[in-house]
Amino acid sequence: MKQEDMMINLENVSMRFNLGIEKGFSLKQGFINMFDPKKRKAKKELKKKNEFWALKDVSFKIKRGEVVGFIGSNGAGKSTLLKVVAGVMKPTKGKVNAYGNICPMIELGAGFDPQLTARENIYLDGAVMGYSKELIDSKFDEIVDFAELRDFLDVPVQNFSSGMVARLAFSIATIVEPEILIVDEILSVGDIAFQAKSEAKMMDMIMGGTTVLYVSHTLESIKKLCDKVVWLDHGKIRKIGGKELCDEYFKECNI
Repeated sequence: MKQEDMMINLENVSMRFNLGIEKGFSLKQGFINMFDPKKRKAKKELKKKNEFWALKDVSFKIKRGEVVGFIGSNGAGKSTLLKVVAGVMKPTKGKVNAYGNICPMIELGAGFDPQLTARENIYLDGAVMGYSKELIDSKFDEIVDFAELRDFLDVPVQNFSSGMVARLAFSIATIVEPEILIVDEILSVGDIAFQAKSEAKMMDMIMGGTTVLYVSHTLESIKKLCDKVVWLDHGKIRKIGGKELCDEYFKECNI
């Protein structure tokens, strides 16, 4: 693959979490442990026991304009992988290279202040995503109309339903077409009409050449939108292939 055709390159990426919570720690206890081999060993073994590797030596390359779907059971590492690519998390091991500006639609509304109004949150969330005030000003009506929330602009977001929050966040995130779009289950939020609208918006981005990483438990959506499929299993890549992997995964899940 030529360098100019590559958008994302992951090399042996691993992500470790510590599931344990140390209790009763003190400087005195820490000092004692330094000189007690048995306690040091026990602490080391406990730390190792509490380790959870969400990703293990994941490697793949994505070309410019590819739409890649990620499938796998809950806990397979899909969302963690997207966060690593988006730069939200730094991998424990390995390298991630992304050649283009990224729009991560992973946790819609995470940048909102619930006590601020929708109007105020448009500017706040836009700033978090790196948009200038001038850009938000020029796109304000487009954001509001797409979200269908003009009658609620001066209502605090804490009074919104989850669907309304998702609509507003999606509208803000998609005002600029990114080179890389990272999507985690967001097409299943909102009512049926908004799901269709958001899918149409994403299709426009795909047709415009945006590279897309897409996670969904709805296999039909993966088959409809994606060129390539990556099957994750317990943090490792099980297979990489075409849409036929969705049928293979479905058969295995229904054994």
